[in-house]
Amino acid sequence: MMSYLFLLPAFGFFLLFVAYPMVKGVYISFFDYSLRDFSFIGLDNYISLIKDDNFMKSMGNTLLLVLITVPIVIIFSLFVSMNIYKKKEFARSFFRGVFYLPAVSSVVSITVVWGWIYHPNYGILNYLTGLFGMEPVSWLGDTRTALLAIIVVLITTSVGQPIILYVASIGNIPTSYIEAAEIDRATPWQIFRKILWPMLMPTNLYIIVITTINTFQCFALIQLLTSGGPVYSTSTVMYGVYEQAFMLGHFGYASAMGVILAIVIGIISIIQFKYFGSDVEY
Repeated sequence: MMSYLFLLPAFGFFLLFVAYPMVKGVYISFFDYSLRDFSFIGLDNYISLIKDDNFMKSMGNTLLLVLITVPIVIIFSLFVSMNIYKKKEFARSFFRGVFYLPAVSSVVSITVVWGWIYHPNYGILNYLTGLFGMEPVSWLGDTRTALLAIIVVLITTSVGQPIILYVASIGNIPTSYIEAAEIDRATPWQIFRKILWPMLMPTNLYIIVITTINTFQCFALIQLLTSGGPVYSTSTVMYGVYEQAFMLGHFGYASAMGVILAIVIGIISIIQFKYFGSDVEY
């Protein structure tokens, strides 16, 4: 009984700041809720979303962000971790600090730096490409490059935590397993495929699920760098929720967008748990 009493503060916090807003959001999604009106309209918000070209484009951009960012983050983090976990403590800490720095830095400061890098007139990226004879590019102002530029920034801010976790997990794998495989003349790929990868499955599952959810919720980078433009080429569902609710005052419509995003994230998370969680022992 005493243990339940200790859980009460955290449970109350969860109900007040997580469960209640979620239920309220679903409830509001069935209303035409604006600053002047609050009337029940059933599924009209959801039907309007299906016909909304901007929402469908934002959903496409969001899925593209996830499909490109998550695999690159996983592969890059594993590559870096495999190469630094055997280094001396100073070198290992140095690299972990370097890659984790963007994760603990202010999003505003990161976007200021990347805004300077991408600047069409005096940005360092155009300076470097100009050395090879390329014309200056408006990286964040061109519909062909804007989303790619956002993906690069998102990847640099997403690899810090996976690298920390992978280095710790690889360090906990008994070296006797790897030494035995090397004695049997196993190749580095066979050691990774047959020993390291299966023993990293709990870490893989956590990183894949968390990175996917964080990428779906990408908002601040887009708001500060492009505001969803140009021509909605970098708009995501999260930015669309912000735009509809706080710029246009369509709270019911924005809630419907949030509900659909939550359903998509839930479905993908279930698939990930089903596929990657089958080899995880709890």
